[in-house]
Amino acid sequence: MLEVTDVTIERGGVPVVSDLSLTVGRGEVVALLGPSGAGKSSLLLAVAGLVDVARGSVRIGGRDVRGVPPHRRGVGLVFQEYALFPHLDVLGNLVYGLHGDGRSRSEHEDVARGWLARVGLDPSAFAHRDVATLSGGQRQRVALARSLAPDPDVLLLDEPLGALDRQLREELLLELAAVVRREDGPAVVAVTHDRDEAFTLGDRVGVLRDGRLEALDGPARLWSSPASPWVADFLGHDNVVAMADARGLEMDVTGDVAFAATAVRVGPAGEGVAGRVVGDTWRDGHRRLTVEVGDVHLVAEVPVGASFHVGDQVGVQVHGDGAIEF
Repeated sequence: MLEVTDVTIERGGVPVVSDLSLTVGRGEVVALLGPSGAGKSSLLLAVAGLVDVARGSVRIGGRDVRGVPPHRRGVGLVFQEYALFPHLDVLGNLVYGLHGDGRSRSEHEDVARGWLARVGLDPSAFAHRDVATLSGGQRQRVALARSLAPDPDVLLLDEPLGALDRQLREELLLELAAVVRREDGPAVVAVTHDRDEAFTLGDRVGVLRDGRLEALDGPARLWSSPASPWVADFLGHDNVVAMADARGLEMDVTGDVAFAATAVRVGPAGEGVAGRVVGDTWRDGHRRLTVEVGDVHLVAEVPVGASFHVGDQVGVQVHGDGAIEF
């Protein structure tokens, strides 16, 4: 449904996306991750027709859309900031995008009410609400329904949950995935900074770096077999270590390596390689130490009640089972 072929996008003559190719099938969700400035949002805007492509092509449903205005591309776009029309009520926001398809106002309202229900908003309670009275989660649902109501061929999500607090993001994430992932649905490209969001939404997940697609794969394979040490580090693998440093940790490796915090054992000084505790943090109920071993900083998961403190001299052992080599 969506074919991006060798696309380069420039800003001020400088490429922000370079020779990028990507295909997305009907009903498929591709989630794109990458640091700020990697070109994620620029790619979405190019597909939507809001920025020009310097080289390459964008095809939607087999049609080259270069020169086709945004409103004739069959693309829905959901922004982080919702972009709802403040002078229209909820129903008016949805109906606005349906004008010009030959159906009556009442038919448009029926479609709009149906989509409100599908995104979890009771039409009888929300259809005539002022959008200014909605919560952030409700506004995001309205923005999603407005983009889906015209039955677009391609749906673009630009940080769709980024403006919400963590608890609300987690509540809406599964609902969002259920709404957009349909066999007869649009081809979906979702841009996010959040790895968990990308892995939950995406049938495939892509990682962009400096305007280039570094990796693209299913979530499980991308995590277990990252394309490079940089991809592994960006995805959040706990420890990504160069070969020479890994050998200094007494690991038998033939390349750079990534391994989990649970693979690092911290004990009394003299057991294993000498190290020093330089950080003590918590993540999702787990206690994690940062241990300096020579020039390397390792993350180790330890029991909650373990008697380690910042500054302690310790011994470190790394169990290499399950480590990823590059």
